Amino acid sequence: MSGHVVTEIAGDVLTLRFNRPDKKNAILSAMYADAATALKAAETDNNVRVVVITGSGDSFSAGNDLKDFMENPPADHNAPVFRFMFGLSSFPKPVIAAVNGIAVGIGTTVLLHCDFAYAVPTAKFQLPFVNLALVPEFASSLLLARHLGTRKATELLMLAETFDAETALSFGLINAVVPADQLEATVQAKAKALAAKPPAALRATKALLKADGNEVSARISLEAKIFSERLQSGELREAITAFFEKRAPDFSKF
Repeated sequence: MSGHVVTEIAGDVLTLRFNRPDKKNAILSAMYADAATALKAAETDNNVRVVVITGSGDSFSAGNDLKDFMENPPADHNAPVFRFMFGLSSFPKPVIAAVNGIAVGIGTTVLLHCDFAYAVPTAKFQLPFVNLALVPEFASSLLLARHLGTRKATELLMLAETFDAETALSFGLINAVVPADQLEATVQAKAKALAAKPPAALRATKALLKADGNEVSARISLEAKIFSERLQSGELREAITAFFEKRAPDFSKF
């Protein structure tokens, strides 16, 4: 493990924590690999009934670490990011997200694959893919339109504006807004309640709720194909260069 993903077991609840608080838990390729490995192990570990995903410090995740992302672009489905996506999207046991701060990019789309999500009042959400000359990922182009309707999904994915926890609640992206000093206790109480229920019945119920798994998997693959093509674009080079130069990108020549 890289040390930037910490796993903690309390009873039959596994907590998977992104642990780069100084970088707002921006996710490295190695972190995706660690998270995918942890999920794979938890899937077959009968001692794990529920998984909690959260972040260290005051951030859930700022999304991909752009420097690492450009140095280690995902080449195919064996790339760590896709192993994590496919692993979580098909994970059979209950998953709870504890959103303890900003949730950008995959920090937001990951919530579409968690069964429950709770956020602090100061949490901020954003889907900035188009701003970076990229396209949505983690089947968000499918799931957001399905959950929110095409109009609202289009607004979130094309305008890419930041929204707050109460708005996320109104969208149904989270179950509740919880005071920061109560988030961990609230999530652990929900996890323990789930862990006490008959595990096979829970898994079967989740499977019924996620009966569109093949469609989700196909959309992740389609998005990945277009995403990979976008990595070669001049638009992306301008967006990333502008990001690191701390200036507004200029797309007028494209």
